[in-house]
Amino acid sequence: MEHVLRCSGYEITDLEIVRAEGCTLHTADGRTLVDFEAGVWAAALGHNHPRVQRALLEQSERIGHIGYRVTNAVQEQAAAEVLRAIGIPDGKCVFLSSGSEAVEFAVQAARRVAGKPMLLTLAESYLSAYGTAGAKCVDEWALFDRTVCARCTEDRSCTVDCPHLAGIPFDRIGAFVFEPGSSGGLVRFPREKLIRALCDAVRACDGLIVVNEITTGVGRTGAWFGFEHYGVRPDVVAVGKGLGGGYPVSAIALQGRVAGVLEGSDFHYAQSHQNDPLGCAVAVEVLRTIRDERLVARSAEVGALFREGLDRLQRAHDVVRDVRGRGLMLAIEFESDRDDFALRDLFGRLLAAGFLVGYKPAGNLLRFLPPLTIAEADIERLLDALDAALSRAAR
Repeated sequence: MEHVLRCSGYEITDLEIVRAEGCTLHTADGRTLVDFEAGVWAAALGHNHPRVQRALLEQSERIGHIGYRVTNAVQEQAAAEVLRAIGIPDGKCVFLSSGSEAVEFAVQAARRVAGKPMLLTLAESYLSAYGTAGAKCVDEWALFDRTVCARCTEDRSCTVDCPHLAGIPFDRIGAFVFEPGSSGGLVRFPREKLIRALCDAVRACDGLIVVNEITTGVGRTGAWFGFEHYGVRPDVVAVGKGLGGGYPVSAIALQGRVAGVLEGSDFHYAQSHQNDPLGCAVAVEVLRTIRDERLVARSAEVGALFREGLDRLQRAHDVVRDVRGRGLMLAIEFESDRDDFALRDLFGRLLAAGFLVGYKPAGNLLRFLPPLTIAEADIERLLDALDAALSRAAR
């Protein structure tokens, strides 16, 4: 890769992937790997799913890209499918190409509708690779550090009377931008009572609830969307990654009243690949396939079995500090002060055993976000390989 700029910040292995199907990757040197990261968490149905490939082919033979002044019926079909899945049938959608674009659009839209100077999010939220959502400048964002809340032993509900919430300027907050999991790849999930308190306080001041479902959406957490675990009714939802099944498409869904305010204002957003028929056709087929194959329920069921296996490893190996997960978004975190353990070596042993997993040196953890179609047998094989690798490290 002499002429490809390396700027992702991630270590690149010497593996060249030449073909894939389902959860299996094939390398140039003839090896096979089980993909427990679903690409970049995006191949929700596995690689080259036949229904998605057929939708891509059929739509590409008709038209893939159009401009701003014309329409195509598949745009309406895709919007209806997204809104049905989220549960806002009176809403409207915009389709873009990436998760960062979708979140930035959602933030700009919420700021315009709410008409207030500040936005609120959890300090650990990733949100976007660029723009105001990526920068999170202090003059535009209130960043709430929930680490003290994670240690809270109070059983009662959170309220704005809590001294930890008292410093948030809710009267100046136009929207709470909520990321219901991931936390920059660390796979952390905030407590429901905290999120409900923040949502209630923002609502009481006529603010909006914006949810970033780029990573947690379309079945990943064992529900259609991560916000369902919190009983939240969002005004704006950004969806990406799994929505395209590996193809670059994202969506922003807006409640009808929010869309009405935007369409009645001077808010404008035009992007070259906005509402492309090809991306819309893929989104339609991905959502229908997830529904037809009951993959949301399967994510919850198979994810629970996966979690049980990781819990067994925690009991068996004292180097394991924590196990956490929801659906098929899981992580196993290791003690950071052990001379007899190196995360990179563990990743390498699993790779040699035929498993490509995520690893986060900053959090000293391995991460598992496989396709929703992952076989239970592959999970058991991974758990056995991980057990063997940890036993070897202990010796």
